[in-house]
Amino acid sequence: MALDVDAVRARIPALKSGSARFDAPGGTQTPQPVIDAVAEALSRPLANRGRTTEGERNADGIVARARGALADLLGADPRGVVFGRSATQLTYDLSRTLARTWGPGDEVVVTRLDHDSNIRPWIQAAEVAGAAVRCADFDADTGELDPGRVAAVLSPRTRLVALTAASNLIGTRPDVPAVAALAHEAGALLHVDAVHHAAHAAVDLAALGADTLVCSPYKFLGPHLGVLAARPEFLEGLRPDKLLPSSDAVPERFELGTLPYELLAGAAAAVDFLAGLDGAARGGRRARLAASFAALEAHESVLRERIERGLADLGGITVHSRAAHRTPTLLFTVAGLRPAEVSAHLAGHGVDAPAGSFYALEASRHLGLGDGGGVRVGLAPYSSTEDVDRLLTALARLPR
Repeated sequence: MALDVDAVRARIPALKSGSARFDAPGGTQTPQPVIDAVAEALSRPLANRGRTTEGERNADGIVARARGALADLLGADPRGVVFGRSATQLTYDLSRTLARTWGPGDEVVVTRLDHDSNIRPWIQAAEVAGAAVRCADFDADTGELDPGRVAAVLSPRTRLVALTAASNLIGTRPDVPAVAALAHEAGALLHVDAVHHAAHAAVDLAALGADTLVCSPYKFLGPHLGVLAARPEFLEGLRPDKLLPSSDAVPERFELGTLPYELLAGAAAAVDFLAGLDGAARGGRRARLAASFAALEAHESVLRERIERGLADLGGITVHSRAAHRTPTLLFTVAGLRPAEVSAHLAGHGVDAPAGSFYALEASRHLGLGDGGGVRVGLAPYSSTEDVDRLLTALARLPR
């Protein structure tokens, strides 16, 4: 079934501002059901989790429902779903915990395709442990990251490979299962950054071959928090820093302090909203999510191709998103103009498309764009043909 973009847009209050929004890779706008779920959680009694008082039961139920929803989204076990402030924070916490088992002679592999949140925490943890860091490059001309480039930097001393499932800068979706097989053959773990990926395609922890994976609900219509998913038995073997009286159970031992119950309620509502994008889908939530993401990918692919044709017709624009398998995320530069100038021009025409390197600093530099990056155009479930046409019309009016 085709995605009904008008029905989606009608449920997102922020779109009433009138802007054509292409800033979704940095954070999506929020549907009314998600807003309502946050308000509902805050309007009912809440307390620290337990089973005695109404407030305790409400908090406990919110956490359980959120774990179940994110488990369905990620193909994970609810007992392996950890909540935190952000994907960056969770990656830092994980890197410090894992690094306790590393030492001189050990190695960690990162890639230049990644957001810095999946590079710097591993580099810094390796430095503290005395381990070495090896880096896999992607092809700057095609935007592709061939698994062979990762294989070339693996060794029997590799302890972990950190890889994005989709570049937040240029959309490239590398072959994660192939890299997982290489990493595991070398005796290493695979940590996957699915922050950008989870906004555009169905995620399956086991199918990806990921030992650990992070995502951020605010990238897929939810509130601001981070999620880490792993097999519960894997988490059982990790001993993170924690307060003495706090729970030693998994996944609670990884969650510091009281959870933001209202945000967890919103995250669960966002997953339910995504599961309803294909109104004809039937079955359990996981099955409905698969159907909805298929409809979403089809919708976004049509719009992405429309943008790419329009940019090619305009001339003077270099598109740096060229991988064969990619998300609907385009990075481009315009001859003779700084990215910030292009972004400001678009904003003046009611089109929100930011400029920068978006924390994918290594990728931007590898593309020859320095720290300034380019103009990023990203699609979301609420992106429309009219939005795309406004973008192309505004670009056609750029001063040359």
